Amino acid sequence: MAKASPEVAGFHDDKTGSVQYVVIDPTTARCAIIDPVWNYDEASARTSTESVDAMTAFIAARGLTVDWILDTHPHADHFSAGVLLGERYGAPRAIGEKVVEVQKLWQTIYNFGAGYATDGRQWDRLFADGDAFNVGALEGRVMFSPGHTLASITYVIGDAAFVHDTLFMPDSGTARADFPGGDARTLYRSIQRILELPDATRLFVGHDYRPGGREARWESTVAEQRARNNHLRDAPDEDAYVAMREARDATLPLPALMLAALQVNTRGGHLPEPEDDGHSYLKIPLNRF
Repeated sequence: MAKASPEVAGFHDDKTGSVQYVVIDPTTARCAIIDPVWNYDEASARTSTESVDAMTAFIAARGLTVDWILDTHPHADHFSAGVLLGERYGAPRAIGEKVVEVQKLWQTIYNFGAGYATDGRQWDRLFADGDAFNVGALEGRVMFSPGHTLASITYVIGDAAFVHDTLFMPDSGTARADFPGGDARTLYRSIQRILELPDATRLFVGHDYRPGGREARWESTVAEQRARNNHLRDAPDEDAYVAMREARDATLPLPALMLAALQVNTRGGHLPEPEDDGHSYLKIPLNRF
C-alpha cells in the first residue's frame, strides 16, 4: 500500500538559512510545525517574530489545527519558537529523548549550576527511536539520527522525512559534525539509515544556504540524494566520508548565534529566568571555543 502523502509548506529564513515546516494532513486539516524559528538580532539583543508570523498567517488562512510542535534537535543557529507557538496553539511540544545528554553537556559548558534542569522537562514529550505519533490521520514515526548533535532525530510522516541537519540539498552536501557531542562517523551512519528509506521518500532539509546565489530549496528525494549529494558522491565509504567531514569542519567558524541560541534551545525555547530587574540575560563562555 502506498504511504499517505502530507502537504508540506516550508518557510525559509534568509539570515540563518533555516527552514521551518508546516506538515498538513489534507484529509483533516490538522498539522504539525517542525523547527520553528524565533528571530534574534545579536547586535541589539532583541527577539522578534517575523518568521513565525508568516507561518502562523498561513496556518490561519488555511484554517488548520495544530497537533504538534516538533523540534528535531537543539539548534545552534537560531532560537526555537516552540514555546511561543505552544502558548499560541495549546499544542504539545516534543523532541528526542537524548536531549537530556545535550542539556548535561551544555550545563557544564555554560556552568549553569544545579538550578538548570537536565531532564527534558521543558518539553511535553521526549521521543524514543521508533516512537509513533499522528498528525491528523497521518502516521508519523521517529528515527534517531545523531551525529550533528547527540539528540538529533528525523520525523517520518507518510512519504515525507524531515532530516534536520544531516543531509542538505545535494549541491550543498551534508551537515557539520564538530559541535560538542557531534561525531562524523555517527553522522555518516545516520545518513545511511535515512537513505534506506524508499527511493521516492521526500526529504526535507533543515537548512539551505543558497550556494551560488540560487533560489532557496529544501526538498529532495532519497534517490536524488544517493545519486547527486556532493559529499556522498566524493566520499563513497565511511572512512572517506569521516576524513572529508573532519577536514572540512576544521575550516568552519562557529555559527554566529550558537553560544546565544543553545542556552535558549536547551531550555526548549524558554529565555533564561528574568533577574530582579525583570530582564533575561544570556551568558557567554569566554575563551571556551
